[in-house]
Amino acid sequence: MKNTDRRLRDDAYSSFTEKLLSRDIQPGQIVSQRELVELTGMPLGAIREMIPRLEADGLIRTVPKRGLQVLNIDLELIRNAFQLRRIIESEAFAEFCKNAPDADITRIANEHRTTLSEAERGVTPELLSRAQHMDWAFHDFVIDSVGNRIISDIYRVNAIKIRLIRNSDTRMLPELVESVLAEHLEIIKALEKRDVEKTVEAVHAHVDSAKRRALGV
Repeated sequence: MKNTDRRLRDDAYSSFTEKLLSRDIQPGQIVSQRELVELTGMPLGAIREMIPRLEADGLIRTVPKRGLQVLNIDLELIRNAFQLRRIIESEAFAEFCKNAPDADITRIANEHRTTLSEAERGVTPELLSRAQHMDWAFHDFVIDSVGNRIISDIYRVNAIKIRLIRNSDTRMLPELVESVLAEHLEIIKALEKRDVEKTVEAVHAHVDSAKRRALGV
């Protein structure tokens, strides 16, 4: 594949996932290749190149005589996605606890404590957006620190699936900012002490909390 073709395919994939996360493309929706051209603004050739990757990632499936069905949100997906997240993050945070530079842990701790202090005085739209970005960035940073592209790629696709579960409030909502940051700080306190066991316990508690919100329990 030429570099230009690969770039177009990657751009089409990014455009599709952005539209999916913004709900311009709905979970469970049936779409045609032509509709994806209109939705993403990408050429048909790039869409055709993108489809096998989306199928491999479990984001779409081909429905004979109907078209392409976007990933549907159901109980099985919620359970599977959070189980995978728990497994990956347990290993990644354990490694991070043992090997991360002190400066990285200090930076993350300061960001969280500053943001939590602001949240306690009131959650503004700007703070909410910043807290959400910090939430995702914290996990992504730790995963990427493992230095294993296969793990990072799998985690990114799973994160897309988790972020699609809108009805489960896996997004950072105003009323959840303080509690989510507090859960992060429990992880961070264990990281500061280089306590691997406590770090993994805190990660499990954080992921399980998000799963309960997703399940509505």
